[in-house]
Amino acid sequence: MSIKEKILEKVSVKEEVVKQNEIVLFNDDVNTFDHVIDTLVDVCEHTPEQAEQCAILVHYKGKCTVKTGEYADLKPRCSRLLNAGLSAEIV
Repeated sequence: MSIKEKILEKVSVKEEVVKQNEIVLFNDDVNTFDHVIDTLVDVCEHTPEQAEQCAILVHYKGKCTVKTGEYADLKPRCSRLLNAGLSAEIV
C-alpha cells in the first residue's frame, strides 16, 4: 500500500441538526434607548456594547435579531421583553 493510499480514508460524520429560532426586536416610538439597552442586558445577557448596537440597529433599520437559540430558551426571554414593554417576536 502506498503512502497516498494510506492517507486517503473514508470518514463518516453524523450531524445533529438543531432548529435555531431568533428573537427579533422591533422599533417603537415609546421606549428610550436606555430602557432597551438595560432590558437587553438583563434578559438576553448582552454586554452593554452589544445591547447598544442592537438598539441602534432597531432604531435605524426597524428591527434586529437580539437572541438566537432553541425555542424553549427563547420563549421565556421573549415574554420578559414583552412584559418590559418592548415589541418582540420569535421567528
